[in-house]
Amino acid sequence: MQTLLVFQSLWAMERRHPDGFERSLEENIADIVEAGFDGISAHYTNRNDVIRLNDAIRGSGLKIEGVCFPRTVEDLSLTLELAAEFPVSHIDLQADIRPRRVEDCLPLLDGWMRLAEGAGVPVYIETHRHRITSDLLFTLDLLDRRPDLPLLADLSHYLVGREFAFPVEAESHAQIRRILDNAKAFHGRIGSCQQIQIEMSFPQHRPWVDLFRGWWGYGFRNWRDRAAEDAELVITCELGPRPYAITDRYGNDTTDRWAEALLLRQMVRDLWVESAEAYRDEPQGARA
Repeated sequence: MQTLLVFQSLWAMERRHPDGFERSLEENIADIVEAGFDGISAHYTNRNDVIRLNDAIRGSGLKIEGVCFPRTVEDLSLTLELAAEFPVSHIDLQADIRPRRVEDCLPLLDGWMRLAEGAGVPVYIETHRHRITSDLLFTLDLLDRRPDLPLLADLSHYLVGREFAFPVEAESHAQIRRILDNAKAFHGRIGSCQQIQIEMSFPQHRPWVDLFRGWWGYGFRNWRDRAAEDAELVITCELGPRPYAITDRYGNDTTDRWAEALLLRQMVRDLWVESAEAYRDEPQGARA
């Protein structure tokens, strides 16, 4: 049976409030376990940090999304070595390089996919600003050249990056669906055409929540059609601290991001159930 797993980002557990207080890694892990998340998202770029992380989660049952930021093909090797020793659900690759030509990107993407295949570790390219996938249209050009490129879809970056008109026009919806057609995992954040992360519990933001519900619902149904019957789909709640989070004049968050992460988790779980019902009811020829 296909399964949805909801992870919580350790970056999103940072407070970054003016009082300077931060919870320890162990305290954050305890909160995540108690809340019933299925896993965590954490950097997989430093051996000592990865050892400490795995010590902290030992016995918890939490799975890991390992995040890395390679600039060359070989930069991925350390992350894959760590993933072999300390297993992950998948690697979230944020390619920290910004070639201006598609042709210059292809050797990097091909090299990373070749290393991933050799290591037997799923590696997904995240859609993210200031990365190889920074621009939506450029990423669509990459997909034209590499139609099977596995993506980790963080749609908030494209909504704000392209400053979509609202209501979103049909052309932009079609472009987002093309991204979702290649999505192997998701990052969960609600954005607007002006801000990367809005307070999803505020009533004035309901139109943006509904927009993401529609996109994720399509993405879940599409994933179900492509994935194996026993596959696991991961979506990570990634409501980041400032400057992602909107803050008041004193530098404090305008909402409780932990409470919103729990709200987001329930929303995607509900969408998952709805996607299963829609998937069962949908004629096979209509799935696309």
